[in-house]
Amino acid sequence: MATYLDAILDAHRAAASEDPRSLDELVARCGGLPPTRGFAAALRRPGEVAVIAECKRRSPSKGDLAPDLDPADLAKRYEAGGAACMSVLTDADHFGGSVDDLRAARAACDLPVLRKDFTVDARDVADARLMGADAVLLIAAALDDDELRRFHDLATGLGLDALVEVHDRAELERALAAGATLVGANSRDLRTFEVDLEGVAALAAEMPAGTTKVFESGIRSAADVAVVREAGWDAILVGETLVTSGDPEQAIRDLVAA
Repeated sequence: MATYLDAILDAHRAAASEDPRSLDELVARCGGLPPTRGFAAALRRPGEVAVIAECKRRSPSKGDLAPDLDPADLAKRYEAGGAACMSVLTDADHFGGSVDDLRAARAACDLPVLRKDFTVDARDVADARLMGADAVLLIAAALDDDELRRFHDLATGLGLDALVEVHDRAELERALAAGATLVGANSRDLRTFEVDLEGVAALAAEMPAGTTKVFESGIRSAADVAVVREAGWDAILVGETLVTSGDPEQAIRDLVAA
């Protein structure tokens, strides 16, 4: 039975199959770019849970969240509120994002920025670097073992941090085998969009020392932050709660204080 994730991946793979660009040429263009800002390093804040604040206009499950948001203004508010990093959706068809959103957000602040999209081709990794991202998302459920390892190695070689996203123990094992040291666990199952906050939070105990652990999705309150902090997570990624809050700067402050 086809899932939400299957439909999204099919669309991205179809687009990649029609892309005539050369990976070698894209990688060569990356060679002259300035250094990235250090996404993973910014999340290492001993004694507190770092916040990755997301620029998110819509979602397949909820529809429009903040379709008219200004990514530059949002980035400034997130930085003022104490966010450690930003995540910017660049998927247009399913999340209403764009490369322009990422560029505008990064230019407006000093925060490291994650390109959050469905990476299905090596050229997607190079594109992340070329558009100015500091990190790229690799979703274990979307990639086979060879793709996961190759894309992770390419990202590292281009100076990007690679956030490898998992949802369960089997995917975590695959991520670690690919060399991941920055691992995100999504409490939302991308196949069904159902959220299991406490169940996924327990995955932190399965990660080896030295792993930077990011808890993704489902964070709505200080109580949720307490759950993931107690479980041993280094950072949280929050989108919907912030963009629908009415005051994203204060919403960030509340999460940081929690």
